[in-house]
Amino acid sequence: MSVYLVSTMTIHDRETLRKYTALTPPTVKRYGGCFLTRGDEVITLEGEPFTDRMVIMEFPDREHVEAWMKDPEYVAAAQYRWASTTGRIVIQEGRPNQEDPDGMV
Repeated sequence: MSVYLVSTMTIHDRETLRKYTALTPPTVKRYGGCFLTRGDEVITLEGEPFTDRMVIMEFPDREHVEAWMKDPEYVAAAQYRWASTTGRIVIQEGRPNQEDPDGMV
């Protein structure tokens, strides 16, 4: 079952973040991941306006995400993200039943 990774971040050093964004695509691909969005415009429909950067990625499963985040090449690149942003990364597994999902979950 696919796993979706959502990263949101407040950027305080764009030049340093560009070093991170230049290095990550090959590492994501190596673990079967793909970018569904990558810093594209976010439109707030309800609640406080969302002004941070958002990235949404898809991986084959949780194990692939965890292996990617431990990959030495990715860990080296992540130093630039940690130095240039504050944020959050969350993952959630997709559901097998998308036609009539259980509304009580």
